Amino acid sequence: MPDKHLFEYAVLRVVPRVEREEFLNVGVVLYCRDQGFLQCRYLLPEARLRAFAGDKLDLGELQARLHAFDKICRGRKEGGPIGQLGLAERFRWLTATRSTIVQTSAVHPGLCHDAAETLNRLHAQLVE
Repeated sequence: MPDKHLFEYAVLRVVPRVEREEFLNVGVVLYCRDQGFLQCRYLLPEARLRAFAGDKLDLGELQARLHAFDKICRGRKEGGPIGQLGLAERFRWLTATRSTIVQTSAVHPGLCHDAAETLNRLHAQLVE
């Protein structure tokens, strides 16, 4: 039986009105050092977001913020200075506590064989 690898993940949340602390799960970011893996998956259910937040939510801006998470995960030049950091530093930066429309949950650990498969499973369970 192949070894299991430690991974960490956080749920990406949309918090339209920070003062109310209400949120909708829209994605997952997962880091696995042993597999050199850092990726996020997100989904913007427009109808649910409109019902939840009303017309005050700018879906284009929200898409851009979530796309920034993806660029930082990929570690490319487009990810800016944060995108140039190592995997662990990028994950820690992405999951740092912040008071903005896109927030992350607390970081949770687990064990997996395949980080990509685990990301897909968590996304299905926690977002879809």
